[in-house]
Amino acid sequence: MTTMKVRFYIEGLSNDKKALERAVEEIVKSLKNEDTLKVENIRAEEILENPDDDMLKYSMMVEADLEGSFKDIVKATMKYAPVVVEVISPAKMEMERKELMKILGEVSLFIGELMKNFGTLAVYPRLDELPEPRIGYSREEIEDFIIDDREILYRFVVEVFGEDQKAIEDVLKKAFDYEGAKINKIVSKVQEEKNGKLRILAAAELISSFENLFQLTGKFAPVAISIMEPEMIDVSAPELQNVLTDLASFVYELIHRPIKKKLIEHDTFKIKLS
Repeated sequence: MTTMKVRFYIEGLSNDKKALERAVEEIVKSLKNEDTLKVENIRAEEILENPDDDMLKYSMMVEADLEGSFKDIVKATMKYAPVVVEVISPAKMEMERKELMKILGEVSLFIGELMKNFGTLAVYPRLDELPEPRIGYSREEIEDFIIDDREILYRFVVEVFGEDQKAIEDVLKKAFDYEGAKINKIVSKVQEEKNGKLRILAAAELISSFENLFQLTGKFAPVAISIMEPEMIDVSAPELQNVLTDLASFVYELIHRPIKKKLIEHDTFKIKLS
């Protein structure tokens, strides 16, 4: 696989200046010790102080250039959760579907573990107000999506819980459609029932862009992904950049939820006092 070069902008936040300095030192040390990536131009900015924020009043940015395979860049993105990822090169990249499947599997596993601790990412507006999505496409339509629109045909299996199998399937249909995926097929099967709750596996055959495929993987952490077509996926630099930035934002959102909760509680406490 072609190597790529990216620039990470990694943000550190704290209410303790010394703790932030130590955390940034650890980030810089970790970057220098990366053994699967070439890391250059590591630069830590000066600590900034925001006197109006008494919870996270100190911030600091670390910049670094990383070079390696897409797989290793994805791993680094999940490890460091940069606030911005800038793709420097190449202008486009080709990857085999089997290699992409492995990468998506690792993303799903990593995000899935975070979700167990911090909650789900798949949050939507009132889906019952959205129209029923189309289900099913002809072979000719699918080929046009793949060839003309550079989209990907894949199978996606997610584990969901609820009280009504049909209602869950309907929600998934509208969620997939809301995320920009076309639904060719979808089926679900109850695996277990306990205390009135159903554990269901839902399998969907979807068609979407490379970016939508990554977004769905990050938001749903599927238990299985199988890319059917095409054999080779070509991706542009902007698409790579969007995917990596989205992935970093998913990780950042999950790991910072405890901090956000404290901030909300703190603000609520101040409002009550006033």
